[in-house]
Amino acid sequence: MYFNNLKVYALHSLPWILKLMCLGIPMQIKSINGFTAVCEAKGINRDVSLFMMQDDNLAIDDFVVVHVGYAIQKISQQEAQTAWELYDQMLAADNI
Repeated sequence: MYFNNLKVYALHSLPWILKLMCLGIPMQIKSINGFTAVCEAKGINRDVSLFMMQDDNLAIDDFVVVHVGYAIQKISQQEAQTAWELYDQMLAADNI
């Protein structure tokens, strides 16, 4: 999996319902070179394709939802934080 270092993508640690769907990971753009960006989430950096968002005005420090290596949606910092809080709660519930 593309984000195999992020615990969110370790399928064995997700609640069973999440094993049936795909997750988009909120990431912050750290640098942009053409249609490729280096994005960061929880200390993990990944190269992300911006090709699907080439009509959007993306800049360093923007937040995007990343799915299978592609940025698919621009989101606010608050939306990214909320998503990570929910992911953390789901992971904590699965470990009880």
